Amino acid sequence: MAQLWQGRFSKAVDSRVNDFNSSIRFDSRMFRQDINGSMAHATMLGEQGIISPEDQEAILDGLQGILTDLQEGELSIDPEAEDIHTFIEQTLTARIGDAGKRLHTGRSRNDQVALDIRLTLRDESEKILGQILDLAQSLCRQAEANLESVMPGYTHLQRAQPVTFGHQLMAYVWMLLRDAGRIQDALKRMMAYCPLGSGALAGTTYPLDRQLTASLLGFGEPCPNSLDGVSDRDFCIELCAAFATCMMHLSRLSEEIILWCSWEFRFVELDDAFTTGSSIMPQKKNPDVTELIRGKTGRVYGDLTTLLTMMKGISLAYDKDMQEDKEAMWDAIDTLSLCLTTLTPLIDTMKALPQNMRAAAAGGFINATDCADYLTKKGMPFRDAYKLTGSLVAYCIDHHTTLEALPLETYRQHSPLFEEDVYQAIDLLNCCEGRTSYGGPSKAGVQGQLQKARQEIETIRNGLEGEADIPPQNETEEEDHP
Repeated sequence: MAQLWQGRFSKAVDSRVNDFNSSIRFDSRMFRQDINGSMAHATMLGEQGIISPEDQEAILDGLQGILTDLQEGELSIDPEAEDIHTFIEQTLTARIGDAGKRLHTGRSRNDQVALDIRLTLRDESEKILGQILDLAQSLCRQAEANLESVMPGYTHLQRAQPVTFGHQLMAYVWMLLRDAGRIQDALKRMMAYCPLGSGALAGTTYPLDRQLTASLLGFGEPCPNSLDGVSDRDFCIELCAAFATCMMHLSRLSEEIILWCSWEFRFVELDDAFTTGSSIMPQKKNPDVTELIRGKTGRVYGDLTTLLTMMKGISLAYDKDMQEDKEAMWDAIDTLSLCLTTLTPLIDTMKALPQNMRAAAAGGFINATDCADYLTKKGMPFRDAYKLTGSLVAYCIDHHTTLEALPLETYRQHSPLFEEDVYQAIDLLNCCEGRTSYGGPSKAGVQGQLQKARQEIETIRNGLEGEADIPPQNETEEEDHP
């Protein structure tokens, strides 16, 4: 397949350069977006009288036919093509003749690829958002089932204060909802300005209606500066940063699951369908899914570093370095999507073991703060209560017992302020229920979190459904040649 820019050159490009330069192996992913962008461009060219109504109709019909054939497998993308833009334009010309050659009027591959990658990232990000919400809902279901499953809360990975398993899981729901918000914010900025019509770098002499193409494709308005329109990849960096942050949250959750399902913790048991065994140790049940998520987090960090490094030293406007944006973005998208869609059913099928959680909570003296608070409410200064409770903990350790099992007589030997009601104050579930401050682990508090989180999830889902009428798209490439 011939290059679109071959007229300037007197000899063929070395085959090794062609292979090195080609992007078809990864920008073919954007064929839907490229065709939709071209249809909007052709519509505008016809409306402006830049091409005839007959050419406009032929181009639109031809592009629709190519899209249908590609989607139905009747047409295959030529792996020898330089890029997806070349393949589609030359296929169109082969089908409809000279009218196909007029499609590129007033357009460069530079603004074409800047458009295509935005449209692709919009579509892919909306899928990612749906997957994030699915995982958040799965965590909500587990949290609701464990509103009274008392477990140790940790600082420094040391048992600290009592919480419930539901409260612990809801922390990750809020992380995921922030991830969704970051992606939404990035999409708003990305879709605020349409680069189509920026040309190679300096616009065009044709009387384009850039507002029309922007509107047809779901953008707010045209990019105000043609140089920035073709050279901006901030949206890639911003989205990839949001994806990397989401992966970090998945990795933290994965680390906790790995700990929870170990014999040392035994807080949860993973379903057999989401674990693996050992080739030599028959007793093993390995949390490979969560371990892989931890490992794959580094890939997405690397994709973000690739984008930042790619952009840090290039001059305006388009440079071939920017062809590297797609492989990094596709890898970040595919990696995050795979992790989300695998982790969600793992969470759904995960079995909590509340008895083990409570035993760990009782053995960790995590109700010591509540014991000190009990004395403080009886009139003892907190620092004195803190010291006395520390002495009680030391006594329990020496005598292999817990605060809950300590006789009242022993309590009173340390302070006459202790009464029978101390056992109610240090009951682990009561400790959680007593923490009624907003955001705390009480049953009512976690139920309030669930209600609020589910409202946010529904709002985001409704917003995604509202975008369904915008034409979908998929991938593209870049070039310096008008």
